[in-house]
This record gives sequence, C-alpha cells and structure tokens, in this order.
Amino acid sequence: QVQLVESGGGSVQAGGSLRLSCTSSGDRFSPVCMGWFRQAPGKETEVVATIDSAGDTTYRASVKGRFTISRDNAKNTLYLQMNNLKPEDTAIYYCAAQSLAYCNGPLVEYAYSYWGQGTQVTVSS
Repeated sequence: QVQLVESGGGSVQAGGSLRLSCTSSGDRFSPVCMGWFRQAPGKETEVVATIDSAGDTTYRASVKGRFTISRDNAKNTLYLQMNNLKPEDTAIYYCAAQSLAYCNGPLVEYAYSYWGQGTQVTVSS
C-alpha cells in the first residue's frame, strides 16, 4: 500500500510564494513518473507539472517560469515551488505517482495510480 501525503498549502496574496511537499510511504515503491495536478472549483483536474526518474520535467504553459517541480528520491519526497502566484492558481493541489512511463500527455491523469488527499492553495488579489 502506497500513501502520498501533501503539505505546504495555504493562503497568500498575488505575487507570493508557496512550497508544496508530497511524501510517499508504504510498500517499496520507485515511481517512474510523479506529478502535481490541481482542480479549481467547477473545473476539471489539470496537470501542473511532472518529473520522471531521470529528472526530466514538464510544465503546463501557464506556470512555466513560475513553478519548479523537483524530487528527492532519498527522502521519498516530491516538491513544487510556486513563485509569483496568481489568483488563477487557486485550486486544490494533488500529488500523484505511477510506475508507468507516461508522465504527461492526453488523459495522463488516468496513468497515475496513486494520489494524495490534496492541499488547498488560495491566492488573493
């Protein structure tokens, strides 16, 4: 049983920063892909950023240059550094992991087997 637990969410003003963390525990698990997703009220879940076991990353266009995804395999922890936050970044953020190699692309959320419970990020203008 693999568990993912996010932390680091909160409320900030536009232009502020937050750092999300996601720690995995449970069975021995070495995910190929890990990612951050988010869901805003009334909207579908969307991928924010992904990182594979080689450290290659992808970002959605709206967060490029502002967000940085990283992982520390020794600590079983995934991070998302979010700078220059905007009100449109407000959402519940989820970390996810998978053993496949389909890190990002159409319907990618279905490739991720393990999900955290989510952490709220609220950005006020």
